[in-house]
Amino acid sequence: MRLRITLTIFPLLVLLLGYAARSHLESLNWLAAGLLAGTLLAVYGLRMTRFEPTAQGLFYTPNAHLGIALSILFVGRILYRLIEVYVVAATTSPGDMDFVRSPLTLAVFGLLAGYYIGYAIGLARWHHRVLRVKREREARAEEVESS
Repeated sequence: MRLRITLTIFPLLVLLLGYAARSHLESLNWLAAGLLAGTLLAVYGLRMTRFEPTAQGLFYTPNAHLGIALSILFVGRILYRLIEVYVVAATTSPGDMDFVRSPLTLAVFGLLAGYYIGYAIGLARWHHRVLRVKREREARAEEVESS
């Protein structure tokens, strides 16, 4: 269920932020670059993950450092941007959309979203592959028993 939520929420947020920044091509380019870099990090993260298909179920142990570092980077950027937009630049009365139009903020969010989307896709592929192999093995066993 967690994979479905990740694969629904993060792409939706990417689309919403992209729509909000649609008039700023540079910001959209930074978002795309962040998504690409996050996807590459997800591939690396999947290689560092320990997968364990057991009789009790399918388990995996991710590399916690990568996810935590990306989350801290994102939270730090959001806090910095909040201070920058609503405290330091309070005299210029920024609009609500100024928050999401920052190229660096969109790049950091893209990095986080790309990582979590890519990682969730990798987990889903592993899950389906393991279940497919299990079904094939059971089908061969039934063929042997029926012969």
